[in-house]
Amino acid sequence: MKKKGIQRYFAQWDLQLMVLPAILLVGIFSYIPMYGILMAFQQYNIFEGMAGSPWIGFDNFRRFFSEPRFWEILRNTIMISVLKIVICFPAPILLALMLNEVKNVAFKRVVQTITYLPHFLSWVIVAGFTMSILSMDNGSLNIALESLNLIDEPINFLSIPRYFWTIIVTTNLWKSIGFGSIVYMAAIAGIDPQLYEAASLDGATKFQQVFLITLPSIIPIITIFLILEIGNLLNAGFEDLLLLGSNPALRNVADVIDTYVYRVGISNSQYSYATAVGLFKAVISVTLLSGANFFARKVGHSLW
Repeated sequence: MKKKGIQRYFAQWDLQLMVLPAILLVGIFSYIPMYGILMAFQQYNIFEGMAGSPWIGFDNFRRFFSEPRFWEILRNTIMISVLKIVICFPAPILLALMLNEVKNVAFKRVVQTITYLPHFLSWVIVAGFTMSILSMDNGSLNIALESLNLIDEPINFLSIPRYFWTIIVTTNLWKSIGFGSIVYMAAIAGIDPQLYEAASLDGATKFQQVFLITLPSIIPIITIFLILEIGNLLNAGFEDLLLLGSNPALRNVADVIDTYVYRVGISNSQYSYATAVGLFKAVISVTLLSGANFFARKVGHSLW
């Protein structure tokens, strides 16, 4: 069996050669840098390097777990991630389903272009755009609320903690909904049209066709993306939170693991501590990904 596998490998030498650059890139940029994980167990000194830095075991991990704001940071990370999954994950699916029912090709292309565009804007531009809308001086949201007599004076939305999660999730939704729908649109396009014709002849309405044909057909794609989202539960975001949550008044709701690592670990040159926190997050993420994949395999659709 092993000999046959080797023979099959060399028989596909041209295909293997095409994959080789991708394998090299993953190896060079993803696996070789894993050597740096050792810094999490050291008191790393930039002048002495990893070879000369003293080993301190799990002290960096104990420091993070004993951090007074540990549970607050973990809560913010999980809550923001869960809100993004609950709101931002199904939104591209709904958009793809609605666009699939649009028969006017020109209108459909216009909607796709408008919804795809925010994805290609950097978070610096998006954050500036959001700050402009929410500005107290001439922000369009405050102007609209005042003109409708819903508020008496402008509100500084980006300094009030109770508004922050809504702002961050809404901004992410606006930025990602269009581009995220591309995969689902492609999956829907691959469904056999004869299924819809047969359902129509049987008297099924458009809504029934969506629930009985379209959704079941794209369930494997939805499941795979949901597994990946669960695996990224501790990746609540970095650029969006760093830019929109820069106000110190928002720190108790905007500080997540990534921003904490940047502020405390990287900015203060505490590389060992930053590595330890990052390793903790990575281990939890792999555990969540494996658990989600295990349960998905019971349903019949999984990554491996």
